[in-house]
Amino acid sequence: MEARGYHVAVVGATGAVGQQMLKTLESRNFPISKLTLLSSERSAGKKVIYKNQEYTVQVATPDSFEGVQIALFSAGGNVSKALAPEAVKRGAIVVDNTSAYRMDENVPLVVPEVNEAAIKDHKGIIANPNCSTIQMVVALEPLRQQYGLNKVIVSTYQAVSGAGAAAINELKQQSQAILNGESFTPEVLPVKGDEKHYQIAFNAVPQIDKFQENGFTFEEMKMINETKKIMSMPDLQVAATCVRLPVETGHSESVYVEIENHEVTTDQLKQLLKDSDGVTLQDDPSQQIYPMPADCVGKNDVFVGRIRKDLDRANGFHMWIVSDNLLKGAAWNSVQIAESLVKLQLV
Repeated sequence: MEARGYHVAVVGATGAVGQQMLKTLESRNFPISKLTLLSSERSAGKKVIYKNQEYTVQVATPDSFEGVQIALFSAGGNVSKALAPEAVKRGAIVVDNTSAYRMDENVPLVVPEVNEAAIKDHKGIIANPNCSTIQMVVALEPLRQQYGLNKVIVSTYQAVSGAGAAAINELKQQSQAILNGESFTPEVLPVKGDEKHYQIAFNAVPQIDKFQENGFTFEEMKMINETKKIMSMPDLQVAATCVRLPVETGHSESVYVEIENHEVTTDQLKQLLKDSDGVTLQDDPSQQIYPMPADCVGKNDVFVGRIRKDLDRANGFHMWIVSDNLLKGAAWNSVQIAESLVKLQLV
């Protein structure tokens, strides 16, 4: 990475992902000459420490992006829709961590381990995929390259941090209330803006985001559509069921894949993933070794285990994929995209 620094803005700097973005920029020693921290009026004025220096968070306005070269957005889709074009007008490249632009045909949807080259086609905005999609495609891309990919069926077991700080608080408060024998009224999950809310503590809720007319939720359709776009496989068969669990951080996924090659062994698949960028293989049933969310928190990699051949289909495999949804699922992938912009000399 070049020694010169860049003027970087973080929009949503006080949120969970924004905070992780700053930690990741710092731990990666990303070359920053000037840092601008932005948020809504509600959070403006807060103080944030970055590299032992105190910054005051400013209200995000169109003029906030004067002179900014890279803007990392994580403040909700409406903010991105309103301000990302304004940032681009002023010369910034936007890395957007919301769903606002993911399926826009003019916006690359990027996971650097999978489709880094797509960054070159940006027209000012680059979209960061959904957290559940990111970890899955990182594990599936080596299989696609080596053996071809026909079909993907995924069931997710997602942490409450994916729904924000209010969901984390709700999980903790409900857990305490149940342990104390107290009553409570769910207010946040499964979807803050939906009509009904359900207990998340000691429960599993098979709804993430709102239901669509086809019976799938918006989260499930995100995974389906984003996977096809990232892998440039519009005809890939993908189905998803997304479930919220009472876990604070770290999404887990049970994934069934069918590859084109019928001769592949489980050991070959394990070796392929072991040698892949961004993947840590944790797979030894004899020692009860497999990935778990509690062990992946704070780590950038995608963890894969429980790899086994389907009992009925020679080209079918099952695997278990776990990752920190706030890191690889959001902040780390965004910073990786920024690093790719520098590496490819696009900024």
